[in-house]
Amino acid sequence: MPDARSIACQILDAVLDDGKPLDTALAEHRAMSQLDPHDRAQTRRIVATVLRRLGEIDRRIADCLDRPLAGRHARVRNILRAGTAELMFLETPPHAAVDSAVRLAKSYRRGAFKGLVNAVLRRIGRESPAAAEDEESAGERNTPNWLLQRWREIYGEQTARAITDAHLNEAPLDITLSARADPAEWAGKLDAEILPGGSLRRRTGGRVSEFAGFDDGLWWVQDAAASLPAKMLRDDADAQVIDLCAAPGGKTMQLADRGPNVTAVDISNGRLAQLQENLARTGLPAEIVGADATQWRPADPVDAVLLDAPCTATGTIRRHPDIPRRRHEADITNATALQDRLLLAAVNMVRPGGTIIYAVCSLEPEEGTSRIDALLASGAPVTLDPMSRDDWPELDGLDPAAITPAGTLRTLPCHWSERGGMDGFFAARLIRN
Repeated sequence: MPDARSIACQILDAVLDDGKPLDTALAEHRAMSQLDPHDRAQTRRIVATVLRRLGEIDRRIADCLDRPLAGRHARVRNILRAGTAELMFLETPPHAAVDSAVRLAKSYRRGAFKGLVNAVLRRIGRESPAAAEDEESAGERNTPNWLLQRWREIYGEQTARAITDAHLNEAPLDITLSARADPAEWAGKLDAEILPGGSLRRRTGGRVSEFAGFDDGLWWVQDAAASLPAKMLRDDADAQVIDLCAAPGGKTMQLADRGPNVTAVDISNGRLAQLQENLARTGLPAEIVGADATQWRPADPVDAVLLDAPCTATGTIRRHPDIPRRRHEADITNATALQDRLLLAAVNMVRPGGTIIYAVCSLEPEEGTSRIDALLASGAPVTLDPMSRDDWPELDGLDPAAITPAGTLRTLPCHWSERGGMDGFFAARLIRN
């Protein structure tokens, strides 16, 4: 029978040593589906805690070792990390955490490291974690240095600390309601609060497919910040709108629910299959196109394009704690080249007077404001269409800094901190000249 802790270590191997996205590693591990709900949840808790607290965990393990483990012993390292996470943060009884880790160590290299695993974890279980020798917060201690230094320079010391602290906590579940659904009614059915802007937020977890009304198709899961870019398009029930890089379809469903004729374009057939399933469940119409958006063009120019561009996704670390462990600074440069090509493609798809919404779930200005500045400087036939709170009531309750002086959107993970935070997003609205 599969064991939650052994599966957790295998998933950590895949994420931390092979660079596989956490969602992919979880979905591809066949034994996950064989676990009962309690063990499946425990596996996810262990993995997520290691990823969120990796800086503190590795520092604590290092304090207990005479010399670092060799790089080839990744499995031992991840057994120690999982055990330390249970001892330091998950309140697992020490005997259970240590004994299970030793059992796992016995199956590696004929048990050559079981004594080391036993000694290290017993010491960690006995001793309180050493106080940090610096003034960094827990969030800062668990953030890779290259990201931390960037955010300090971009946002300032205080905001950078608030961002990194927000990443320590699992994000609540946000839900976008169809216009056909009554918010008060569904807030009650889903045990959720109504957020400014109309999203619902659940504090408790569970399997989404078992929530009230899942089969009715009147709602879908979508972070509150991710729902904002689609709301930047002015309502026009007869508009022709293209959703570029559309899968898995949250913004496509938002647009289709409001009445426009929507074409959803994505290069990944696998992700488009998920989008099709979402449209089928919600009963919303959209034309689906599998194509490279940098090359594909509609038969005729359209009224609007919503481009949620591929990016480093550093604004979604609350939901994807593997991102800081898999990203490198060079990834930002690689992402911006594709973003520029997609932006130019979007401009060429829109009629004169039409609208382009550019959005990224990244905290990095190179993927946000710099892309818009570069587009405008290139002489592309577009003009920035600034936003303000006066014409966008959905922003009520947001941090005042969410609308920049230039009239673009910038949300941060620490916004709505008293409510559980939100994803970091940048979005700008452009008009085709």
